[in-house]
Amino acid sequence: MTIYNLFPLLVGHFSNWPQHLRRAADMGFGWIFVNPIQYSGFSGSLYSISDYFRWHPLLVDDEDPREPFLQSQAVIESGERLGLRFMTDLVTNHCAFDSPLVREHPEWLEWEGGKVVHPHCYEGNKKIVWGDLAKFRYDERAELGGLIDYWIRVASFLVEQGFQGFRCDAAYQVPDPVWSQIIGAVKKAHPEVIFVAESLGCTLEQTLGLVNAGVDFIQNSSKWWNFHDPWLMEQYDLTRELVGSIGFPESHDTPRLAAELDGNFAGLKQRYLFSALFSTGVMIPIGYEFGFRRPLHVVDTRPTDWEATDVDLSRFIESVNEVKRQHPTFHREVATQFIATGNPRVLLMRKSDRETGESSLVLLNTDIRQHQHFWCPSLYGYLGVDRKLVDVSPEFRLDYLPSPFEYDLRPGQGIVLVTEWGVRTNWGSWGAAF
Repeated sequence: MTIYNLFPLLVGHFSNWPQHLRRAADMGFGWIFVNPIQYSGFSGSLYSISDYFRWHPLLVDDEDPREPFLQSQAVIESGERLGLRFMTDLVTNHCAFDSPLVREHPEWLEWEGGKVVHPHCYEGNKKIVWGDLAKFRYDERAELGGLIDYWIRVASFLVEQGFQGFRCDAAYQVPDPVWSQIIGAVKKAHPEVIFVAESLGCTLEQTLGLVNAGVDFIQNSSKWWNFHDPWLMEQYDLTRELVGSIGFPESHDTPRLAAELDGNFAGLKQRYLFSALFSTGVMIPIGYEFGFRRPLHVVDTRPTDWEATDVDLSRFIESVNEVKRQHPTFHREVATQFIATGNPRVLLMRKSDRETGESSLVLLNTDIRQHQHFWCPSLYGYLGVDRKLVDVSPEFRLDYLPSPFEYDLRPGQGIVLVTEWGVRTNWGSWGAAF
């Protein structure tokens, strides 16, 4: 899955969406992820949903004579003509505190001292309470039958509107048996629909529970990897044979990477390349390709927050997505290793797909400010098979891979090499012993 997150409050009216859909399609994305577009409660937050069967008023064009559902269906159909599929959030852990559901179905919600419970989290020792939200009740005494039927109805409604995938918001906060019933019912009626679990911060047990419940993909934490510590591969190896994962260099929940890197162009490229080639799926929010620095906000963001920059990564992203699309080791969860090189600032990632026989090597300069030197007797020594390597890098491709191999990697640069099936080299025995 290559996913472009169209943040609705930044884009505005449905009539404004087509230009952004065309750009996403031109960059080689196959999916559009849209944050909740349902009618929000008092706070106006996208994730504080009051009515799951109406659209957010800021997205409806009052000058368009068509009723809101026809406006959204038209823009989704325009995206489908470009080869795009659409997914959205399924928010099942809370609703708006002023939602009619609080009055109509109090048995679905948690109460304490006669007041509805607001969800909370901790940042260090500080308790953060979301006062605009009401928490659904999922304990063993809850009356879940009607609530589960409600979520199945919500998901079915969204499928009817054109959405073919769901991101399960804060998936670990909803019991696995509930997800199993929702996913099972939706897939029975619509087998093509996919479910992506927002699983960041989950324990392994929680993640495996979501996998057993039927989710098709989870999100991985590659964004926060420092290119050295072992935890990323430890997490990846525990789940890669069970479920696909989706990486991202930034998301609508994180600070903008361009702001974190103070506009370092090489760093934006490096992080997208790694996120895209590490795992099955990749996702970026709108504006990443232009180096936007303002964070996306689920309440306050507006179309006037669109930024004018001198950055345009569109063609680079298109090239990376094409590499990912064409080569199985980059769009499947396969055996992956990080191999030490003579330079600690140069990462070497080897991926091997037993099913297709393809292998690949990715050389990545983890330094986004300086060139880094790499040397080895032969790249084939890292490969372990006697197939010819071909450079398919998104930029600065090499026509010839000499042995010994020596190269000064530009800041953040990645060299992407894949085996050419059926073309053997004379390095087979040497490589196997390397």
